[in-house]
Amino acid sequence: MSKRLEEFIKANREEFDEVVPRLDLWSRIEKQLPAEVADEPKKREAKTFSLGFVLRVAAMIILVMGVGFVIYLRNQQKAGVDLAAINPAYAKQQMQYASLIETKRTELKELTKGDPQLYKEFSGELSKMDSSYTRLKRDLATSPNQERVLRAMIRNLQIQTEVLNQQLQVIEQFKQIKNEQNNETKNI
Repeated sequence: MSKRLEEFIKANREEFDEVVPRLDLWSRIEKQLPAEVADEPKKREAKTFSLGFVLRVAAMIILVMGVGFVIYLRNQQKAGVDLAAINPAYAKQQMQYASLIETKRTELKELTKGDPQLYKEFSGELSKMDSSYTRLKRDLATSPNQERVLRAMIRNLQIQTEVLNQQLQVIEQFKQIKNEQNNETKNI
């Protein structure tokens, strides 16, 4: 049947070209269509994103994740390690030495009020040891042998205590010599 239709169209081609539809034909067809079909919304075009936009969004996501990770790491470092969980005896020693050092530092500060240069010199040595202790404390969280690092921290505190004791002895001797000199000058 399709062959016959094709042959008919080819044979009568000229007659088809001569017939022109009336001008109001399309408006009449539109009126006969249901309202839904006539007012059908246009199809949405598929949204596409440029490569630059995608890269900017990816960079922002990576940046936010990086900042979040840094904050997480800092919170972990601030939380520290529970020393008592590693070794309760060492944790107790660490607390004792830390409080003893604070007491000695306060005493040293009081004794050197009259000589700020001497205090500056003494505190310089202590700050070096304190920075070493801080480094050990930071390494404690990531160390595979935490007990060994804890022993090193305690040894550092012991050395700080010894240095403070020596500094206090030097100040006492210095004051005694100064008093003796003052007494000698008064006796003369």
